[in-house]
Amino acid sequence: MQENEKFSGKKLSSVFTFSIIITAIIVLLGAIFPNQFNEIGTNITGWITQNFGWYYMIIVAIMIFFCVFLIFSPIGKLKLGKPGDKPEFNTISWFAMLFSAGMGIGLVFWGAAEPISHFASPPTGDPKTAHAYTEALRGAFMQWGFHAWGVYGVVALALAYAQFRKSEPALISRTLRPILGNKVEGPLGTIVDVISVFATIGGVAVSLGLGAMQIAGGLEYLFDIPNTILTQGIIIVIVTILFLASAWSGLSRGIQYLSNANIGLAGIILLIMFIVGPTILILNMLTSATGDYLNTFLFNMFDTAPLNDQKHEWMSNWTFFQLAWWISWSPFVGIFIARVSKGRSIREFVLGVMLAPVLVSLVWFAAFGVLGIETAKDNPQIFNMPPETALFGVFNEVPFGFVLSIVTLLLIATFFITSADSATFVLGMQTTFGSLNPSALVKVIWGIAQALIAFILLFSGGSNGLNALQNMAIITALPFSVIIMLMMVSFYKDANKERKFLGLTLSPNKHRMKEYIARQQDDYETEMMEKRKAFKND
Repeated sequence: MQENEKFSGKKLSSVFTFSIIITAIIVLLGAIFPNQFNEIGTNITGWITQNFGWYYMIIVAIMIFFCVFLIFSPIGKLKLGKPGDKPEFNTISWFAMLFSAGMGIGLVFWGAAEPISHFASPPTGDPKTAHAYTEALRGAFMQWGFHAWGVYGVVALALAYAQFRKSEPALISRTLRPILGNKVEGPLGTIVDVISVFATIGGVAVSLGLGAMQIAGGLEYLFDIPNTILTQGIIIVIVTILFLASAWSGLSRGIQYLSNANIGLAGIILLIMFIVGPTILILNMLTSATGDYLNTFLFNMFDTAPLNDQKHEWMSNWTFFQLAWWISWSPFVGIFIARVSKGRSIREFVLGVMLAPVLVSLVWFAAFGVLGIETAKDNPQIFNMPPETALFGVFNEVPFGFVLSIVTLLLIATFFITSADSATFVLGMQTTFGSLNPSALVKVIWGIAQALIAFILLFSGGSNGLNALQNMAIITALPFSVIIMLMMVSFYKDANKERKFLGLTLSPNKHRMKEYIARQQDDYETEMMEKRKAFKND
């Protein structure tokens, strides 16, 4: 009966207990000692960015190269699932869900604000020049392009392969079995999973905090509602209730419908940006900045600017934070993307994850960035706006600005709900022995915990809540980055062993493939018969 409880998602693991205790301690410390909590976080973050910026750059570069290698490798022919498995979601819904979970609020929050900031304070050269213009877009492309999705791709691929091809539970620790053996089922595996949960909470808290800040900023700009911690707290409470209702409804209905709605709303807003903005300039800058991004990609992938104080400081505030954010988000996004990617080949998976979202991100930042910079040049007060209100300041100067602002607030809310909804699902999986269908009660508990962490970070950060959110991302990313590298090695070891067994080359051994597929199908049917028999006996 115990195994069936684990399979159903009703059985809580020790990971749940340890993670809840850690979360409770963080919430209490942040509530009782907010100033000290934020100060300690800032000091730790400063130490990490000063000493480990190079490390983040190198490991993310390795992940990107690994994904490119898999596209051309015979390993790419392996399927993320059993021989007869088909994709559970169609391609459009699949893309919508991975994009909503992987970027979501971040694109809306930073779409105009980041290029405007880079234009006013570029990494190199003088501000508000033609050079700064190109640097503004190239910098946004660099930080929201292949680097983000390379990290997501590695984590999601290792998880999907272990779950659906090797029948492992949906746990980060189980992806390490090829190198750690059965130790993944003991204390070492528990430590890995607790670190993964902690990283998930940290990454998602950043997004929830950004969402609350931008909704509050929009309400202040449009309706003069004070943007205070009380307002942000009320927003978090309201949105928490909404995403818990979505989480209760289940993956196929709640998250899928909301993700499709997100893509629809985002597509409408993006199209309007091209219509109301300087369309030709947007297209020209998109083309030019993409060329600059690709042309300087290898250099900037490894450049930490050790001899350029201006660029190094800029990278500490932007690049290192962004890389850490992607790493801290990767267990959440990776587990979720893996869950919705069953039945796809490794090559199809990597191409889908690496190309489609990156292309959309480039178009998004070109449209919002160019419109934002052009509007700010004519209205210099926008340069002084905080990032949570910059987009609304831009909209105020374009046709149908008020309507655009209202629709954007709605989009932020749906992205907020989708990200939090997906995160409750992922945290539930991680703390119920990897169940693909964690109980609604577990998801509710984690939903409340996420909301509390996001609020505490904003509360402790005071007027600089964004700094507190950045601290959380950078701190949680460091330990999990080591686990990601182990996941990559473990996946390659197992997948390459299977590739050799199947004789997968440019001309695969068809006879051996048929034998293997038949054996896999027999094993799968035997496994399902045993599960049905055990369930019937209980």
